[in-house]
Amino acid sequence: MTPFTIATGTMYFAQNILIKVHTDEGITGIGECSAFPMIVGETQLSCYHHAKDFASFWKGKDPLAMEDRLADLNLVIAGNYTIKSAFDMALYDIAAKVANLPLYAYLGGMQKPIESDLTIGIDTPKNMAMQAVEFVQEGVKIIKVKLGKDPIQDVERIKEIRAVIGRETKLRIDANQGWAAADALKVLEALAPYEIQFCEQPMHKYYDDHLPALCQASPIPIMADESVFTHHDARKLIQAKACHSINIKFAKSGGIHEALKIHDLANANHIPCMMGGMLESRLALSAKMHFAMAKENIKYYDMDTCLLGHLEDPVIGGVQFKGMHLSISDAIGIGADVDPAYLAKLDSCSI
Repeated sequence: MTPFTIATGTMYFAQNILIKVHTDEGITGIGECSAFPMIVGETQLSCYHHAKDFASFWKGKDPLAMEDRLADLNLVIAGNYTIKSAFDMALYDIAAKVANLPLYAYLGGMQKPIESDLTIGIDTPKNMAMQAVEFVQEGVKIIKVKLGKDPIQDVERIKEIRAVIGRETKLRIDANQGWAAADALKVLEALAPYEIQFCEQPMHKYYDDHLPALCQASPIPIMADESVFTHHDARKLIQAKACHSINIKFAKSGGIHEALKIHDLANANHIPCMMGGMLESRLALSAKMHFAMAKENIKYYDMDTCLLGHLEDPVIGGVQFKGMHLSISDAIGIGADVDPAYLAKLDSCSI
């Protein structure tokens, strides 16, 4: 992919893994994850090796006993939510196919329009402003801007972007844990005049104890991202009044099963959620589309994962883009697959 830079580092390749689970009844469940080492502590290689263990542990067991199968993965290894999310996704694909339903309907939802933002990676203020102009000229209505490298430069980045695109385009910012606890409020106050919708993860997650005070003082609403992997993380932040919203990503939650718990907990506490992701292809993005359509408390959509510099799109079916508007068919399950000719070029194994 085209190099993509955030506060924690630069990605030169999308480190993705594809999982296919075959049942005795001839149903195939498909799942995908995208390792982002600087955030989740997993790599493509670690995911690949754990996947072999997971597959061996599942062989011969009932895929519809979802709670048991997901508990199996936790018996193999703690954490490692990214690779677990691909297996979780495959189970939900199977379950929806058995029910003869598209995944969104299996999850209790219906078709609805979704418009995503589009993200600008960290670069010089001038280059980021030029990128923002290109986005607006292409019809993008919501831009997410990566920050977190340097507080002074970050303010300049947003200042230059606003100067060239005006005030009609919505701006969101994401510091990816980049600001020091002592700097976060100062930066947010300096950015407030530029009409920022919200700021994701201003400080490192080990500063979660500073978030309640920041949320109370900040002129810009705070969204928790790296601070929330599971619903237990969400519970603690919500109880501490440490965020105004939550970014749900399957690569952090371990998949749909845990994402549902985060969503429902946030919904019960009037905390809106965003559907986010790492660098997944349109396959995993399709699963996220189904989830976003099914769950009423997904209020924000950061579903541009496959637009962040991917140089190939081998996905068949699945979510489609018209500008930044997303749509998906009523095919059963996730409704997406990968071109076999593309897969033939990749490392693979069968268990």
